[in-house]
Amino acid sequence: MYKVIYNKKINDITYELAIDCPHVIENAIPGQFAIVMSYEDSERIPLTIYDIDKEKGLLYLIYQVVGASTLELSKVKKELFSVSGPLGNGNIICSNPNDYKGKRICYVGGGVGIAPVYPQVKFLKDKGFKVDVIYGARTANLFIIRDKLESVANKVMYATDDGSFGTKGFVTTILEKNINNYDIVVAIGPVIMMKSVCDLTKKYNVKTIVSMNPLMIDGSGMCGACRCEVDGKPKFACIHGPEFDGHKVNFDSALKRMNIYRDEEKIKMDEMIKKLGGKND
Repeated sequence: MYKVIYNKKINDITYELAIDCPHVIENAIPGQFAIVMSYEDSERIPLTIYDIDKEKGLLYLIYQVVGASTLELSKVKKELFSVSGPLGNGNIICSNPNDYKGKRICYVGGGVGIAPVYPQVKFLKDKGFKVDVIYGARTANLFIIRDKLESVANKVMYATDDGSFGTKGFVTTILEKNINNYDIVVAIGPVIMMKSVCDLTKKYNVKTIVSMNPLMIDGSGMCGACRCEVDGKPKFACIHGPEFDGHKVNFDSALKRMNIYRDEEKIKMDEMIKKLGGKND
């Protein structure tokens, strides 16, 4: 069992979870993920590492309540049955910073995808990089960790669908206006957002890295749910990724795969709400 330091709500659907598990963070590289299980009979939930405190042995994760497993996780207050990691491959730039010295880098984050952006930008700042960030959300109250992000980024540009904060429009609206300022774009967020970013950067021949963690379910490569097509070949996001060359990912296939379990997820969510006494807040 693993002690939960806190599991707090940070907006309507998003939570920040702090766990005492020094072995998970000892060798973690930004871009990797951990798998948590609320109880012995719970499903495995892969979550990208948001932050770590090696001195205190703490792992920080951010997640949204989008289904039965994350709803169950949001109710955990004292301890988790299991935490394993670090898993997957670290961000390629953070893993090889000397190879990217002098490169102009922009991170594009959407929704909860901004959580894994933060540790990567923080790491690169410590290595002397000046990294810009474009952060998009549907509306202003869905932005999270703004202060922390602004403390490590060279510049943060915001976009909202409804124009309630920053630029009215999508992250691609801002990116296209600034595309000539960058040699590399890293996009992390909803699959449809990453597809739109890649469609844009491909036109301008700007190298783009994407993180396919939204496809992951089991996180071990056994379930096959995270299978995606990269450069015409099958890859598993949790083992071969989660990062890939965005211009080689078949996003249309990935979007179709994401809908495979939609009906089952709704059934599980309804069952979990009943199990929790009809409460999903």
